[in-house]
Amino acid sequence: MTPDELLTTTRTVRKRLDLSRPVPLELIEECLTIALQAPSGSNRQSWQWLVVMDANKRAAVGEVYRKACHAYLESEGAAGRLFADDPERSRVQRRVHDSVEFLADRMGRAPVLVIPCLRTGRPLPPGNQAGLWGSLLPAAWSFMLAARSRGLGTAWTTLHLSHEAEVAGILGLPDGVHQAALIPTAYYTGEGFKPAPRAPLEQVLHVDGW
Repeated sequence: MTPDELLTTTRTVRKRLDLSRPVPLELIEECLTIALQAPSGSNRQSWQWLVVMDANKRAAVGEVYRKACHAYLESEGAAGRLFADDPERSRVQRRVHDSVEFLADRMGRAPVLVIPCLRTGRPLPPGNQAGLWGSLLPAAWSFMLAARSRGLGTAWTTLHLSHEAEVAGILGLPDGVHQAALIPTAYYTGEGFKPAPRAPLEQVLHVDGW
């Protein structure tokens, strides 16, 4: 794939994750090695990566995600309730809602769960944390791009963070290690992916001021 094709076809994969096909750890390590080339504030490289492959631990983390996800799906901010006054946009949101619900009940069956973390050794500071998380989230996205280029599908999820301490307990995370996302990773089924519909650039672009 060209860089443009990779960047425009790396989609969130929920219904098309192949839950029956194992993913070798060596392939995940390849993707993470690429991820470690992402920018890191002051070159601290304070990222840590949890790769969960044990079936019992995946099931336990998946149950936490299922609980958090179903609470979200019943909330006013759930994907299927957004843009109700726009029929075309609402149809898209309904599909997103359905796929979120689909993954909620299957997260623990994904062959690999990747949890990018920041190791600060202390509680998160108050106020602006953009620089802190900006030293991890680009690396997590690089992991997802590298996975896509190797025939793997991923989904960026964060709903489990409402129960972050529970997942930390399951996986033995020490104090001062903060989770950023939960990324199910698997080979995908079906054909490839295409760019998603997006609002045109002119609706979101501001030059030299708002």
